[in-house]
Amino acid sequence: MLTMVPEKIYRYQKFSALSLNALCIDQLYFSDPAAFNDPLDCKPSVEQDSDKKTLSLILSGLIKKRVEQDVLASLKIAKIEGDQGKVHAKQQALQSAEYELCNIAYHATNPEYKMSTEEAECWLLTLEIQSELLKQNNRGVCCLSAEYDNPLLWSHYGDQHNGFCVGYSLERNPKPIIHEVLYGGIRTVKTSLIAQAILNNDICSQKELDDNILLSKALPWNYEKEWRILGRIGLQDSPLLLEEITFGLRCSGAVIHAVMAALKPRDITFYRMHEERKRGHVKKK
Repeated sequence: MLTMVPEKIYRYQKFSALSLNALCIDQLYFSDPAAFNDPLDCKPSVEQDSDKKTLSLILSGLIKKRVEQDVLASLKIAKIEGDQGKVHAKQQALQSAEYELCNIAYHATNPEYKMSTEEAECWLLTLEIQSELLKQNNRGVCCLSAEYDNPLLWSHYGDQHNGFCVGYSLERNPKPIIHEVLYGGIRTVKTSLIAQAILNNDICSQKELDDNILLSKALPWNYEKEWRILGRIGLQDSPLLLEEITFGLRCSGAVIHAVMAALKPRDITFYRMHEERKRGHVKKK
């Protein structure tokens, strides 16, 4: 069930020259999902519920889109642009798609497959559709949490309380778009949904496809109470408003001084985590 968008979201970090510099220049790092600690994150399994013709159209559409973009990007670097470059990119994209479809049709005739040729071809098409989706899922993801006092997050991402937790609000113009991570969702994506999104350009289907790929995590991860911002991979200007920094229980005085001194001219509130012995947890003061 979807929850209310939090007023503030938090990013746990270890102290380093890179993390301090990002704070100073107001940037966030958008990670490549391939580097996530959960190897299944952003890697859905494609489930076939379409006929061979539809599968071929889906795969062809995905390949042509990827190849055309890659060729245009290469031509731009070489300072070759204009209509001629666009025509060349489309031709290369079409040839790549036709080659892959022919290659799959040929391999489907392998007598070692314990199924009919058509079933083998559908299976191979589905596998390649899954591969293409992963190739094209090249968006960066910035992961944040709705909580600043989560002990597991402090241990896993806050350098075992030697780091800090940065609090951001959404009070910026334009208002940033953040997405709630859905826990316990099915990681499979049906080819009928992909067809609606890719072939019919259906906006609702595209959103559902993006949610299944980029925002679904296994139930055991729900302790993170994660929200995500999507963007280009790497350091990007922050769409969020930095309002507070909370230092961990073990954060050294030198780190605290360095961070506060670097950010002194800005309107930022600083806290430190303290142990509440009677209640057995920590809170910021």
